[in-house]
Amino acid sequence: MRRSTREIKIGNVLIGAGHPIAIQSMCNTKTEDAAATITQIKELEKAGCDIIRCAVPHMEAAKAFSTIKKGISIPLVADIHFDYKLAVEAIKNGADKVRINPGNIGSSDKVREVVNAAKEYGIPIRVGVNGGSLEKELIEKYHGVTAEGLVESALKQVSALEKFDFENIVISIKSSNVMMSIEAHELIAKENDYPLHVGITETGLVAGGSIKSAVGIGVILYEGIGDTIRVSLTGDPIYQVRAAKSILSSLGLKKTGINLVSCPTCGRTNIDLIGLAGKVQDLIDSYETEKELKVAVMGCVVNGPGEAREADLGIAGGKEEGLIFKKGEIIKKVSEKELLNEFKKELDILVNA
Repeated sequence: MRRSTREIKIGNVLIGAGHPIAIQSMCNTKTEDAAATITQIKELEKAGCDIIRCAVPHMEAAKAFSTIKKGISIPLVADIHFDYKLAVEAIKNGADKVRINPGNIGSSDKVREVVNAAKEYGIPIRVGVNGGSLEKELIEKYHGVTAEGLVESALKQVSALEKFDFENIVISIKSSNVMMSIEAHELIAKENDYPLHVGITETGLVAGGSIKSAVGIGVILYEGIGDTIRVSLTGDPIYQVRAAKSILSSLGLKKTGINLVSCPTCGRTNIDLIGLAGKVQDLIDSYETEKELKVAVMGCVVNGPGEAREADLGIAGGKEEGLIFKKGEIIKKVSEKELLNEFKKELDILVNA
């Protein structure tokens, strides 16, 4: 049962109020390089990204939002630290949302300036609280960084916006500690009905970070908490989107188009299954379809088709040859060299049917 929240509009994407959980990522290009940023955003959108965030460390980056916005079709979020003028400038140049921590923006008057701009342009503000930057007084109060401290900090920042009669808010509370993050989301979900942006921060490289994120984000989403997610990984942002899609798909929260399953390989494998699975993944990533299909890459011609009988289409590798099968039924045997091409032919038929 999803937590009931108010609806928030971010560009052309609605979150909260039962809307699908949106996938976010963040560009690692220099934002002022509008051409490179637009190229990366388009790649991320193709991979399944719903909302994109860009760093705004200076005025040149804030002003680049105008050009970037014209070249993309998904909502554009400005990531702001410390300087309220950057937030205002990004809003004027087309930001669909700004992410700030009111506590480090400065005086109440500076926060008011950001709120007034957000009101004028009708965009939300995401309050971002991170375990690594928790206020000293809260660390002292709770004897360290704790879930309770994160929640108190977030609610304090929300109040800083609400006092200016602003409630177009999304909340984010992140920690690199999985269990602390889970507890913090459980606590804050009881305190208000603002949508929550969920993520585990600073998780590390792609392999380990994906696991850490899947555990933390997965548990939080399973409890019905969360309206938009970002998987934070050290690497190409494309992997953030792929991991997020996998998490949502595993929980039955998102249809992901063509989904790949593959066996872990064993001593019976007589084909380069790892390389083949990678090529199949690249192939299915090139398709733009709303059809939900399952494809399989299996290493054994004896058991492969049967083990993957639920797959709409599959490959079972043998020695210098392989089988193409549908729903567990073998439809053709081909040489290893022709395996991928024949697989694509059959996949085209399924996608276009």
